[in-house]
Amino acid sequence: RKRPEKNFCLSEKRHYRFYGGLLSAQEHWLNKMSEKGYRLIESKKLLYRFEECKPGQFQYRIEFIGEKSKTNAENYRNFLEEMGYKVFYKNINLNYSVGKIRCRPWADRNGPIATNATTYNRELLIIENERDDMPFELHTSFKDKETYYKSLCKPWLSLFLLCSMLNIINLSLAFCAISLTALIPPLLYLAEIFKLKQDAKIKEW
Repeated sequence: RKRPEKNFCLSEKRHYRFYGGLLSAQEHWLNKMSEKGYRLIESKKLLYRFEECKPGQFQYRIEFIGEKSKTNAENYRNFLEEMGYKVFYKNINLNYSVGKIRCRPWADRNGPIATNATTYNRELLIIENERDDMPFELHTSFKDKETYYKSLCKPWLSLFLLCSMLNIINLSLAFCAISLTALIPPLLYLAEIFKLKQDAKIKEW
């Protein structure tokens, strides 16, 4: 018996990748795909699905929203869409269980507990903008950029403190290595904050 033909678009590309907390690497790759003539149309835990477009027609930014409550995250996404951007949720974790609960002591007032029904596995936003003559920046003021970099520091510092405490309780090379590795991103973000403050002083003069 002849099977029905599948409706498959030859111009479509699928990639299976996981970047975790490597926001810059993920952003760089999406923009490279756009330069090659592919636009993101779907994002899942591992899947990125693209369709053909003009090379370099679209630009992408990755935004961390893991510190926000469900309401604040949805409001922020709606705000971006009203500004004309196309927005996709993206996970920073790999977890396929149902009913997952995670404590985030570093989150906003209404967001310390994350579940599948709130912001768990939706910690990132992929934001698409059609390229024009204007720079594509989500944070324009020095204060806004500083606040955003501080929000990026908090999860890593929490991981550092947790692993450091576990290492004190039970000496382990694994906990020591994880705690030291977790310090690298905050140091990089703090360096960016310092640079922003220096730039702000220069502009004030």
